[in-house]
Amino acid sequence: MRYTTIINGKKFEIDIDKQGKLLVNGEPREVDFMSLDAALYSVIMQNQSYEVVIEETDGIYEVSMGGRLYTAEVLDERAQLMMTQRTGTSVGSGEISIKSPMPGLIAAIPVTEGQEVKQGQTVIVLESMKMQNELKAPRDGTVQRISVAAGQSVEQNKLLVTLV
Repeated sequence: MRYTTIINGKKFEIDIDKQGKLLVNGEPREVDFMSLDAALYSVIMQNQSYEVVIEETDGIYEVSMGGRLYTAEVLDERAQLMMTQRTGTSVGSGEISIKSPMPGLIAAIPVTEGQEVKQGQTVIVLESMKMQNELKAPRDGTVQRISVAAGQSVEQNKLLVTLV
């Protein structure tokens, strides 16, 4: 199973195979994980032991580990597909409307109208709940229209960028 995890604004691709082997951004990791209580876990990572407290609210996890607090969002393959469908993106040909998957603030727009973009290239950086989410082009194309400005607040389903 593949997961996309965003921890304190940084994105990680996590793969867990049927044998329980773990890859983080393609690199193998040794992790042993055991529940001690409702929100308390024992984690052994790379031969180091940690007590970890994990609390979840509305799909956002707060993780306390090694005296530090981390905020994490985890999307599995199905959730990623649903988010792609909610944003109005498709990988076919023709016009693509990239919409905001959630309310937030436009943190950056690293593209300009008329610019050629490649599949997977970031077209909008949306800040929501103190996390930066990179919205990416679902296929190669050209930025036809940018409907927002950096610093602008947007609601869910607001049209952000149109690609052709």
